Amino acid sequence: MSSLYSEAGVDVEAGDKAVELMKAAVARTQGPQVLGGVGGFAGLWDASDLLTYTKPLLATSTDGVGTKVALAQRLDKHDTIGIDLVGMVVDDIVVCGAKPLFMTDYIACGKVVPERIAAIVSGIARGCEETGTALVGGETAEHPGLLDPDEYDVAGAATGIVEASKVLGPDRVRDGDVLLAMASSGIHANGYSLVRHVLADTGWDLYDHHDDLGRTLGEELLEPTRLYTRACLALAETGDVHAFTHVTGGGLASNLARVLPPGLVADVERGAWTVPPIFSLLARGAGAGLAALEGTLNLGVGMIAIVPPDAVTSAAAILDDAGIGAWELGRIRVEVPDDVTHHPMVSGTKGVHGGAVVMHGSYRVG
Repeated sequence: MSSLYSEAGVDVEAGDKAVELMKAAVARTQGPQVLGGVGGFAGLWDASDLLTYTKPLLATSTDGVGTKVALAQRLDKHDTIGIDLVGMVVDDIVVCGAKPLFMTDYIACGKVVPERIAAIVSGIARGCEETGTALVGGETAEHPGLLDPDEYDVAGAATGIVEASKVLGPDRVRDGDVLLAMASSGIHANGYSLVRHVLADTGWDLYDHHDDLGRTLGEELLEPTRLYTRACLALAETGDVHAFTHVTGGGLASNLARVLPPGLVADVERGAWTVPPIFSLLARGAGAGLAALEGTLNLGVGMIAIVPPDAVTSAAAILDDAGIGAWELGRIRVEVPDDVTHHPMVSGTKGVHGGAVVMHGSYRVG
């Protein structure tokens, strides 16, 4: 049967070899709560610790990396795209204050190349190690005829836990709260359809060195997503954080609006930070200003914490200790000042009907 399957384009032996190559990396993410090992039909997690919670809530998230995988394939570099996957999945869970427990992944490819699959999973495992998440299982599916031999896509899902009384979100946000921005490591894993469109229009070579970037364009574009998990959980433990927002697809304003209650407005000053060079480069390539990209790219802000004014200094110190640049981005207000009321407000994004965000001023570029 396996011979006939091989004739159809599916190499079972290559799949088995890929599993062997990734075993060690996966094992490093697993603690005593994980039962069994790689190769089971399902991952088993010892949930005994949940008994210590008064009212445990499970948080879950699923996502992919989008078309950033196309650049990984063009550059034949596959060991960091898995970090992006962890960032997209796990840090969405952290937004509500939940601690990630475990994650599973799914890789669809045109042809199983064991070393390439192992490289992808090694990145996922690195991300899981950094975030304290156990990688308890996954699936690699070979789809000949549907995907070209060098094509693949990745997706994942994770589960976390939070005490019901400690859930973060809109109901905690108050007038006068401060928006504390956390620096991104670059584009992260959103907006790459736009990035690829700019590359096609400009003809820029991914191997060209750019002095303002300090490296090649390809190296910059494949910079993995910053993982905020441990830093955000440390902030949540202080009890001084009212909400987080993960700046992913849709940019800063649309994601910030999702965690605001009705009646409150986030007043964001564009000049509060210096936009990293990669975003200015892409804006020039697109023939547009940075404001035209703010609904697609993070422009240097990867996560935002909403904290009371008296917690700004201590929260910034925690982030600094974690190696994450942080700065005051703006304030939460019942009403925005008269001089910015003429700017358009963003609200009602992702089906959430809550507060609004107004962005004003001009961006600073490095």
